[in-house]
Amino acid sequence: MKKIVLGIVAHVDAGKTTLSEALLYLSGKIRTPGRVDHKNTYLDTHTMERERGITIFSKQAQISFGDMEVTLIDTPGHIDFSCEAERAMSIEDYAILIISAPDGVTAHTKTLWHLLAARKIPTFIFINKNDISQRRREAILAELRTVLSGGCIDFTVADSPAFYESAAGCDEALMAEFFERETLSEGSIKEAIRKRKIFPCYFGSALKLDGVRELLSGVEKYSTERHYNDSIFGARVYKIARDKAGRRLTYMKITGGVLKNKDEIEFFAPDGRVIREKVEEIRIYSGDKFSSQREVRAGCVCAILGPEKTYVGAGLGFEVSDEFSLSPVLDYKMTLPEGVSPYETYMRLLELSEEDPSLALAYEPRTHEIRVRLMGDIQLEILNHSLNLNYIQN
Repeated sequence: MKKIVLGIVAHVDAGKTTLSEALLYLSGKIRTPGRVDHKNTYLDTHTMERERGITIFSKQAQISFGDMEVTLIDTPGHIDFSCEAERAMSIEDYAILIISAPDGVTAHTKTLWHLLAARKIPTFIFINKNDISQRRREAILAELRTVLSGGCIDFTVADSPAFYESAAGCDEALMAEFFERETLSEGSIKEAIRKRKIFPCYFGSALKLDGVRELLSGVEKYSTERHYNDSIFGARVYKIARDKAGRRLTYMKITGGVLKNKDEIEFFAPDGRVIREKVEEIRIYSGDKFSSQREVRAGCVCAILGPEKTYVGAGLGFEVSDEFSLSPVLDYKMTLPEGVSPYETYMRLLELSEEDPSLALAYEPRTHEIRVRLMGDIQLEILNHSLNLNYIQN
């Protein structure tokens, strides 16, 4: 079966979590789609996520559909957590960008689009909430072609003469094929999508499961599996977290070879030192649940226990370390209440900064001043909640 890593990205309130639930349901992963307002979604399991009704942390789920196995990566939509979304993009083979039909292309949508373009991630587009939108499909498509790319093509009318003519206009090679054959081969369309010449667009309503099966079928039909080097190990770290028992987890995508339990991984520290650490356990997560594995192969997204010096963006084996373009611009000083230890607070923040390196944590030993960088008020609230205190000030 074809295996791909598929990211879900969107601006806040576009219906990203609702679409994820619909994909999980239609693939048979869950019996009933959860709802954000019911606080029972499969992937938004953290207390703060359910309380606020937004995704804060990237999550993964394993689904199968037709002849395709997918690692679904759900990412935050709120701009305050866009750094988390960018980190998840570093392992994605394809992405689904969700656009709210009533809202159209927002400023944050443009940011996500540029991030996807920078990483050359082939992208499917799902225009959501058509059931509550007064805008005509033609007007929305015109906006997408003007603001995002002329390669945004309506795939709900695939196999029609108008479809082939529109798709052919996205690339000279496609145009030549169309003039010769008056149609386009499936292989040519798949290659144009992979090269980001064409961006398939689907319309529907995730809440009502309208158009979602067509989207999933389109991803199955028009995506291609990446080819990996099976002889040499490589992996890319995109997330550091902790399990319910407080054990450190390194999330990564295997990009070459095989990783076995008890193997030793090698990577460069930020200061250039070579680090070698042993893998104690390999897990594949789907929501909050996981299964332990003896080995994982290229293309797999997993989490490992054991390493303590891995970091977000680290390249393991032959992979080089990654760099990210987004960073917070708001600088905050922590004013500690009487009786709260600066050292203990700083050590707790060090743990959090491993999970979110964009915090840019700084500590002045002489004055015991602690400073962090954040994207906005929502992230500030979440950080205060994580520390179980309320003392970060602008």
